[in-house]
Amino acid sequence: MFKLLKDSFKVKDIRSKIFFTVFALFVFRLGAHITVPGVDASRLQSIADLPFLNMLNMVSGSAMQNFSVFSMGVSPYITASIVIQLLQMDIVPKFVEWSKQGEVGRRKLNQATRILTLVLAFVQSVGITAGFNSWTQLGFVDNPDVMTFVVIGLILTAGTMFVTWLGEQITEKGVGNGVSMIIFAGIISRLPDAIKQLVEDYFINIESSEIWKSALFMLALVIAVLVIITLVTFVQQAERKIPIQYTKRVAGAPTSSYLPLKVNAAGVIPVIFASSFIATPNAILQALSGSYRGEGWYDVMMQIFNYNTVPGATIYTLLIVAFTFFYAFVQVNPEKLAENLQKQGSYIPSVRPGKGTEDYVSRLLMRLSAVGALFLGLVALLPIIAQMVWNLPQSIGLGGTSLLIVIGVALETAKQLEGLMLKRKYTGFIN
Repeated sequence: MFKLLKDSFKVKDIRSKIFFTVFALFVFRLGAHITVPGVDASRLQSIADLPFLNMLNMVSGSAMQNFSVFSMGVSPYITASIVIQLLQMDIVPKFVEWSKQGEVGRRKLNQATRILTLVLAFVQSVGITAGFNSWTQLGFVDNPDVMTFVVIGLILTAGTMFVTWLGEQITEKGVGNGVSMIIFAGIISRLPDAIKQLVEDYFINIESSEIWKSALFMLALVIAVLVIITLVTFVQQAERKIPIQYTKRVAGAPTSSYLPLKVNAAGVIPVIFASSFIATPNAILQALSGSYRGEGWYDVMMQIFNYNTVPGATIYTLLIVAFTFFYAFVQVNPEKLAENLQKQGSYIPSVRPGKGTEDYVSRLLMRLSAVGALFLGLVALLPIIAQMVWNLPQSIGLGGTSLLIVIGVALETAKQLEGLMLKRKYTGFIN
């Protein structure tokens, strides 16, 4: 990877893309430290251990802890994307029609996603502000009235739309997927604080007789991280090669090739989706805490949407598994794949073209996604279980999720850089 980065900086166009990405991420990190006016962000320290706050801090890069203008991050956009993609599955005919219109339809769907993002961002912003004001004993907002909550909601919504636009600019003019890169930068920015907290908890603020236990724990933690990095990299790179045969009537086509299907075709998107899906209901519950805290139904809902409880961790893992299957079929789309193979005059040996190919690819994708979903679920769940069983720091609970996102985004970005380098070599050869 270091050699790839070194070679990339030698090419002017790719170097410009990298610098643009770095500048965009710098703007995001700068905005993450600009606190929203009219609030006392220091009061959030009293509820710093709330799982909901930890989840949003992970997605926003600690912007929520500072209650900055970028506190919501891209979470509303991710939730809106999930909803729009679900509605394309024969639920809203107009969305289904747009999904089949190519580039024009894609622009219409993107516009619908932005509008829904705007609505969700405002609702979540007002809900979170009201909830935090309630949880911190009405001392979070300086002047807690309806107009103040609306103004703060508008500021946070504007921040979300700007961050979403920034992500789109990274996708178009930079390197990597913009939304994923913003989340990646947020997680990386939290590493120094996480390491500092671990050192203080296990080496500084303990008795000298317990240091050897802390050393063993840190050694086990480092080994666990290295093992997870190795396994995630292996699974993310693993693929099933389906042999493809070409008919002779296709001029210039090879006689045979293969179609690569990744074991985890969905990448790290299911983990990001599940995180946002857990955070959204929790934001609504935070807003209702002042009126309904202590009631039976409220406590049950808080258990369900809290990843630090058994029901919450189970729901979180099941969401990752479900989104893995869902997004794998969104990425590959067996129906379009079978149609494209037929148009190209190619086929899978021993499989009938058309519907037969679609069914074959669907069955294969289900089996591959089962492995990928099980793996993603275990990696995200095991640190949460360890945190609950051994009473480890809150940052450990989301460590598996953070590692999955960081490694997945790094691999995808490296692959894109390799593609840009390869494209340059082909262009140079043609010229």
